Amino acid sequence: MTTADWQRLETSLPAWVSECRGYTAQGKVASYIPELSKAPKDALGITIMSSDGRSVSAGDSELAFTMQSISKVFTLILALMDNGEEAVFRKVGMEPTGDNFNSMLKLELVQPGIPFNPLINAGAITISSLIKGNGSAEKSARILQFFKRLSGNASLAYDSDVYLSESDTGDLNRSMAYLLKDHGVLEGKVDDVLDVYFRHCSIRGTCADLARMALVLANNGSDPLTGEILIPRRYVQIAKTFMTTCGMYNASGEFAIQVGLPAKSGVSGGILALLPGRYGIGVIGPALNAKGNSCAGVRLLETISQEMDWSMF
Repeated sequence: MTTADWQRLETSLPAWVSECRGYTAQGKVASYIPELSKAPKDALGITIMSSDGRSVSAGDSELAFTMQSISKVFTLILALMDNGEEAVFRKVGMEPTGDNFNSMLKLELVQPGIPFNPLINAGAITISSLIKGNGSAEKSARILQFFKRLSGNASLAYDSDVYLSESDTGDLNRSMAYLLKDHGVLEGKVDDVLDVYFRHCSIRGTCADLARMALVLANNGSDPLTGEILIPRRYVQIAKTFMTTCGMYNASGEFAIQVGLPAKSGVSGGILALLPGRYGIGVIGPALNAKGNSCAGVRLLETISQEMDWSMF
């Protein structure tokens, strides 16, 4: 990006956030995890980081939130680093589902009965079982440490209230896990696997944390701010492909057409997105549309992509 383009981004971003904030009225804050319902519905914020160390933020970018399904991108990467591709993809598939993120319909209807991809709940629960460690506490500690390195934030932590809220209301996820266990897909004890899953979904951060993590993916696994290689390039390629095909739940195709960036959303209203080789992006907008994505956040990314000509396609 030229200096003039970056200056335009810095100048225009607050106005774009203000313009898109009205879309929060079209959505609802997630309530099936009771603790998430406390988030401010009209919040909207964004941070964009560039590979040369520049950063720009606007709106409610300092609002803390839990990563929820955004964490699935990075637990997939860690599972690949722990086990390799062959072992991971014996347990999960590589295809979009066309169903809701918490559906387990195709586990029964389609053989061999493994989750279609690692970004739906059934797939992410399976991935959680593949993280190396002696028990759920050690596995969770490894995940958190990995997230700290990727975000450059040593104070990253779990939100214990959200974790307990997810655990207390996670009956559908338990049903999936027991079905996967019965099919021989899930490794380990169901309660231990779910404890790992609920914990990594409840890691709490800000738009800046997401943007820094996205920046590592944008730079094929190396942190451009430190020069450290954190992820093998091949596993970043896999993660970015899943983000493009499955990252926005069953609105991923529409998002690819309208925005054209690899992205992953979460039901807290967060969105992690990236422009390969150039930018990491973190967005928060707790009001969700019917498909579980941030109403205003999606609109904001669409606006920026069109105004700055960022679409990859």
